[in-house]
Amino acid sequence: MQTPMIDYLHQLVESVGEDGGEVASYIPELAQADPDRLAIAIATLDGEVYVAGNADDEFTIQSISKPFTYALAIADRGLESVLEHIDVEPSGDAFNEISLDPETGRPLNPMINAGAIASHALVKGDGAEGRTERILDLYSRLAGRELSIAEDVFESELSSADRNMALAYMLRTVGTLEGEPADVVRGYTRQCSASVTVRDLARMASVLAAGGRTPQGDQVLDPAVNRQVLSVMATCGMYDSAGDWLTSVGIPAKSGVAGGLMGVLPGQVGLAAFSPRLDPHGNSTRGVRLFERMNRDMGLHLMNATESGRSVWRRTVREGVPTHEIVGDLQLIESERVVRGFAEEPVGESPVIIDLDRVHTANDIARRVVLEGIRRLHVDGHDVRLVDPSGVLGTAETGSGELVRGEQARGGYVPTSFPDVASAIAG
Repeated sequence: MQTPMIDYLHQLVESVGEDGGEVASYIPELAQADPDRLAIAIATLDGEVYVAGNADDEFTIQSISKPFTYALAIADRGLESVLEHIDVEPSGDAFNEISLDPETGRPLNPMINAGAIASHALVKGDGAEGRTERILDLYSRLAGRELSIAEDVFESELSSADRNMALAYMLRTVGTLEGEPADVVRGYTRQCSASVTVRDLARMASVLAAGGRTPQGDQVLDPAVNRQVLSVMATCGMYDSAGDWLTSVGIPAKSGVAGGLMGVLPGQVGLAAFSPRLDPHGNSTRGVRLFERMNRDMGLHLMNATESGRSVWRRTVREGVPTHEIVGDLQLIESERVVRGFAEEPVGESPVIIDLDRVHTANDIARRVVLEGIRRLHVDGHDVRLVDPSGVLGTAETGSGELVRGEQARGGYVPTSFPDVASAIAG
C-alpha cells in the first residue's frame, strides 16, 4: 500500500492556492523562472523523502547555502575565530543591507549577505575555486548526491553583483574580510548557484535535524557546530520577518531568492518547499503558506510542549498474527513511521492487530493518517483488529478518506475493536 504521507503532501499542494509576489528580477536568469512551479518535500531522519508537485525541478540554492557555508567556516576556523568576524544578532534589515556592528565592524549575522560573504572568505581553500569545491562537496554529502553549479545562473548573477562587491570592499575596509573582495564575491556567487531540488533541500535539512548525522550514520557536522547553525537560523534565517516567522511557524528556516525554503524541526524532520514568487522580504509566498499550514497540521512549533520523543513503533508476531505496537504521543512525524510499517504488510487476508493501548495522545492529522493507514490495510485484504481502549483515534471510522483522491476515497471502513491484544488474537 502507498503511505498516506504522499496524499497529504498532494493535498497541501492543491490547497495552497494562487500567490502574489514576483520572481527575483535583479538577477537576469532568475527573472526568466516559471512563476507557477510549486513543490514540497518532507525528509525523515532515517532517510525517507516524500514529495509532491514539481519535486524534480532544479533551481539554485541561493541564500539557503548560507547556514551550510557558515558551518564549514566554523569547522575550519573554530567558533571563536568566526565570531570575531561575524556576529549572531538579528539585523531587522533586508538581506542585502549594510548591517554592521558600529563598534567592531562585524556583519550582524551570517544569514545576511554581508555576513555570508565573510563566512565564505573564512572557508579554507585555494581561491574562489578551491573554496567552492570544498563547499559543494559538503552540500553534496548533506544532499546524498553529487551537486553541481548552474553556470548560466552563476554568470548572470555575477554580472549583477555590484552590491555584493561593494559589501565585500566595505568589509575589507573595516578589517572584517579575509581575501581579495573580487575573488571572495566570485566564490560566494558560485556557492549560491549550486543546483538543487526540494528533495535535496529536505534531505539536507534532515541532517541538521539529526544533529549533523546523515541517515547512513555519517557525522557530517559536529553536533556543536550543528547547534550553532540552527540557533542562528532560528533567529536570523528569515531576514526582517524572522520574528514573525519564529512566533507563527516556530522552526529554524532559511529562504532563497530562487524560491526555495528550507526548515528544520530538530530531532524530527527536514522540510523544503519551492515556488519562485517572492514576498517583500524575499521569501517564497506559497512556500511560507505551505509551512504555515504544516505548522497547523503537524504542531511543528519549537515551543510546543510535546512528548513525541517517547513515541515508539514496532511490529511483532503473536501466535501467528502480525501486531503493530504503538507507544507514546502521535503527531504527523510519528504517524508517518507507523503507517510506513503498515505498508510493509504483504497483501493478503491475514488478520493484523493495531495496538494503541499505550498511546497517550494523537493530534488531528496523526489520527487521520493512522485511520487512513488502517483503511488501506483493509483494502489490501486484511482483517484489521483495533485495540484502542482509550479511544485515541476517536470513532474508528475513516469517513470518505480525507487524505486520498479518486478510487481510494470510496467510503469508510470500521475495523473490529477489541479491549486488549489477547482478545484480538482470539478474534
